[in-house]
Amino acid sequence: MHNTDMSEPESDAVLGRRAQLLATEHWGLLAARSTAQSEVLTRITIFLTLVSAGLVTIGLLGQASGFRGWFGGASLAILAFLSLIGFMTQVRVMNVSEEDMMYVVAMNRIRGAYVDLDPQVADVFLASPYDDQPGMKLTYSFLRRRSVSILLGSSVMLLIVVNACVVGLLAGSAVVAAGGGFGAATVVGIAAGALLAAGFMVFGGVGFRTAWRHHVPRKTTPGEPHPSLR
Repeated sequence: MHNTDMSEPESDAVLGRRAQLLATEHWGLLAARSTAQSEVLTRITIFLTLVSAGLVTIGLLGQASGFRGWFGGASLAILAFLSLIGFMTQVRVMNVSEEDMMYVVAMNRIRGAYVDLDPQVADVFLASPYDDQPGMKLTYSFLRRRSVSILLGSSVMLLIVVNACVVGLLAGSAVVAAGGGFGAATVVGIAAGALLAAGFMVFGGVGFRTAWRHHVPRKTTPGEPHPSLR
């Protein structure tokens, strides 16, 4: 048996092969991220199209029925269908948001491995080579700190607002169909929409914290404590 000196520098062939493997994995993550984003954008488009078509259909049915008789049941059925599709779409969009964060963290880790191979490239990267939460935030926005505008303008928030309106219309319409007044229907509709929005926000927050609680970073951002020490 031959003794191997682990302190000896690795050959260029070994480093080159390692860089090639890292690059292959990096491109695989990029492809998976692109596929997930494309799929969820299609789902959002389908849902918003269904909402538009559903509301137009309700209007046409109202004109045809004089807003009497079977109109109430048909409207409730359409709104219930839109609420179900909206719920499914909302869950998928929030899951893809978590998947996107997962891909960003994975690419941060690979970027850190690139820095290990050639420390001089660290100054070139604007995205972070650290696979912790501050590193993830830097990669998402490396020109300025992320603000609340990111959340307010997100696809997740857009769908929460649309779903809250649809569920509010469903709840309010159910009250009217049961013989309730317009005031009661308005209050119930607003309450139902607000509860749905709050529920999805809590769901998203819990999922975000759970994901980071189970993640062990390979490299932490300088100045940030390791998650196990927090």
